[in-house]
Amino acid sequence: MGRNSRRRPTGPRRATFAAFALMLGGGGLVAANVYASATEDSSGTDAQTRSAAAATIDCPDVGNKLTDVPEKARGDVDKELGSLDQQVAEAYRQLQAATPEQRQDSGYTDEHVMKPLKEKRSETLDRIGNAMDQAGQRPDGLGSMAGCSMRTWQNGGQDAGASPSGQPQDQGGQQNGGQDGGQQNGGGQQGGNGGQGGNGPVAADFVDITKVAPNVPAKPQNSGNASTGSFSVDCGVNANKNFNSDNVIAAPGVTNGAHHTHDYVGNQKINAFSSNDNFLQGGTSCDNKNDLSAYYWPVVRLQDGTQEFDQNNDGGGKEGNVGKILTPVQAQIKYVGNPQSKVVAMPQFLRIITGDAKTTTNGLANANAHWSCTGFEDKVQLTEQYPLCPQGSKVVRTFAFQSCWDGRNIDSANHRTHDAFADPKSGACPNGFEAIPQLTERLVYDIPTPTIENGQVKNAYAVDSFPEQLHKPATDHNDFISITTGGLANKIADCINSGRDCGTGSGDDQGSGGGATQQPSEQPTDQPSQDPTNQPSEQPTAQPTEGQTTPPAGDDNGNQGNDGSGKGHGHDGSGKGNAGGSDDQTAQPTASQTQQQSDDAPTMSSTTNPRVYASAKASKSAAAGADQGGSGSDDNNGDGSVQAQGTGGSTSVVGNQAEPQGGDLAETGTTLWPAAAGTVLLIGGLFLLTRTRRRY
Repeated sequence: MGRNSRRRPTGPRRATFAAFALMLGGGGLVAANVYASATEDSSGTDAQTRSAAAATIDCPDVGNKLTDVPEKARGDVDKELGSLDQQVAEAYRQLQAATPEQRQDSGYTDEHVMKPLKEKRSETLDRIGNAMDQAGQRPDGLGSMAGCSMRTWQNGGQDAGASPSGQPQDQGGQQNGGQDGGQQNGGGQQGGNGGQGGNGPVAADFVDITKVAPNVPAKPQNSGNASTGSFSVDCGVNANKNFNSDNVIAAPGVTNGAHHTHDYVGNQKINAFSSNDNFLQGGTSCDNKNDLSAYYWPVVRLQDGTQEFDQNNDGGGKEGNVGKILTPVQAQIKYVGNPQSKVVAMPQFLRIITGDAKTTTNGLANANAHWSCTGFEDKVQLTEQYPLCPQGSKVVRTFAFQSCWDGRNIDSANHRTHDAFADPKSGACPNGFEAIPQLTERLVYDIPTPTIENGQVKNAYAVDSFPEQLHKPATDHNDFISITTGGLANKIADCINSGRDCGTGSGDDQGSGGGATQQPSEQPTDQPSQDPTNQPSEQPTAQPTEGQTTPPAGDDNGNQGNDGSGKGHGHDGSGKGNAGGSDDQTAQPTASQTQQQSDDAPTMSSTTNPRVYASAKASKSAAAGADQGGSGSDDNNGDGSVQAQGTGGSTSVVGNQAEPQGGDLAETGTTLWPAAAGTVLLIGGLFLLTRTRRRY
């Protein structure tokens, strides 16, 4: 039989070729989409950030070194210290904005980030030196603190580098090895410094509290002269969303001196321009209207990707503090006694800062952060990690302030040397110091437990921090200014010395009378304050005389819940998590311890005309402090959330109304359309091939 040379019809051949082309094209699109999805960072972090090592800028803390500044120079020095913080924040933002290649290029970072930063710091340090020189006391060694270094963590440890000045990079021991090693493992996958804003936290900043060995030490034993009473006050949870990013203690007269947002309870008119002259005009959120004290702390945010009101503001999204601001479900404030002695009344306008907002670069010497979970407070307290709490348990922050006072000063140049912690074993104050009522605070938050997957933390929470401090748990801190009327300071001391439990919830709600200047507790504000009308007048207010009245006895302080700070601090101060209050004194922690808005929008004070006057000399007269006023307010409503932006953003003073971030659905469609198109092409090709084969 002869060979059949008849050619196949042209139509079937073309149809077959077309079918195979469709199938190949569709398969290619699907494969490409699968590969992209597999390599995409699940946290949504920018690709530039993902490929970078965890890094920050480490500069000497000049303010912490200046232990003795002449009062005449205090205002100028405070202003310049605020400038140093601003310079570091700007340099860190510049580092974050660079490409991964630029960040890893020592020549680029040296030339464009570190050298300009050193030059600015040198000029600022010269001005500090000149101000102190004119006051007759120029310090030595200021120039040596101009140089900063890049600090990075990689491959399970911290890599040494060099600062622009050639100084070796500080590898300090403040970063616990396990934490940083794990952090970098997580950081490399998660995006350099991790976090929604690109500056933390990372997976190694969290630990399952059920897997941590008990670490709460025994409390000091009471002597026969112990002051065993307590005094509680209820100042609310900042439901009226009173906050700002100032810090009248550490940076008086400097707008955005904290570079992170604070919750405020108690005195309602605290900002950078408040002062001893107008503290008494602020009103209070406390139930005891004689307590005008200022209690403020960094907010906690849930990094869930939604947009908070301060997304484009200083102290907020512009500085990497992003996410949904959370309101505590409880904020318990109590004063307790000393296990070795009676206490003296707190002097008017005494300032105390507990903890260190810069432990990431300073080390843990002044750290006083305590994180735990309800049900675990008497067993585990964490300093260097956030707890992952089991179901039904809430996150707890506890603070026990320094409880020993030098008897003379209401503040000091570095805000530390005028007060001290009691001995952790005996509870006794250092020589030259006397015991004062110890302020303890317990903040409870209802936070969804983050999850750790493939070295990445999802749905993380973190405390607000300076941008270069990477939202580390150890940076948690708390601030307090004692401001009282009606002899309340003496009443608190008398109650504690007599061994009674007084104040809120007790039979003795002493000193709760109000005055004409007091404002209603937790009153919502419809409009953010943007103008100078918020600032208190400069007219000095006469200081009330503290009386010696002894109040009637009470039986219960009413602040229930276990506190167990691990330092004996908190509401029960026992470190044993007992409900109610006790008399324990907390010892100092050790380094090894681990524009229009809606009615519910937060208020934020505007401090657009900085003036600086600071005086720390202690006297019971109204002599010192910072010139400040306006409504310091904090958002604890937790109704908005922030989209991560480590840099950029507008300079809106007030910020936008909190609303969900748009674009999620669009981004999902953008991610999935290649796979969908590829699937359609693949199915079309198979269909065409099947039809062709059946027909021919």
